[in-house]
Amino acid sequence: MGALVFSVTTAALMVLMFKGALALLGEGTLRGRRTPWAAVGLTALVVAGLVTQLTWSGAMDTFDSDPARSGWWRIVTSVFMQNGGPAGDAWNIATIAVIAALAEWFWGGPLMLGLFTAGILLPTYVDMLFGQSDRSTDPRNFAGSSGATYFLAATLAAPLLLRALRAGRSGVNAKEALLALGAPVLGLTLWFAQSNGHGLVAAYGFALGALTCLLPRRSAAPGTAPARTPDAESVPR
Repeated sequence: MGALVFSVTTAALMVLMFKGALALLGEGTLRGRRTPWAAVGLTALVVAGLVTQLTWSGAMDTFDSDPARSGWWRIVTSVFMQNGGPAGDAWNIATIAVIAALAEWFWGGPLMLGLFTAGILLPTYVDMLFGQSDRSTDPRNFAGSSGATYFLAATLAAPLLLRALRAGRSGVNAKEALLALGAPVLGLTLWFAQSNGHGLVAAYGFALGALTCLLPRRSAAPGTAPARTPDAESVPR
């Protein structure tokens, strides 16, 4: 029963962040956007990793992040291994394909890849900073792309919140603000209630997304990233 509750609440967090990303981009604009090639490439790497482990019995031993084994590369390669069973593996592939595309359309390809990489590397160091190095807070459990995917999804909640708070004459957009705040609030709730690392990395991703919004960015070509500031009235198609 506990495992079922864990899975349902974890999925609920992703659905919440997905809805927030759609609100940020504008669901009606998605058909007119260009192919998110960086997201396609990232998803292809995850699929290639799964194929590798299905065809090579030594793949996990070589590429997972088991702390009992040495290898500097493991923190990265473990993301492209999966250990959630058929349903979990399918979920991981589907979510990274969708979230990476949404993130690329908002942030642009290079920044999306940078944020995904941050989702791989940063949680471990932040955990160490807060004295969590003796306790696993990594939702991948030695392998899996879900941690970095949840981190990336949460980066989109921060600009949605900023836009909601800068709604202009109409005042704060309460619906968007609540939707955006749901990512870190539900994430931290899951962490404290279940020790669910997906929630913790979502909180980390939200924080980095907020910091990223402070960076100056050029206006993108239609169909790629958003307008110059996250409080723009609309997102270019």
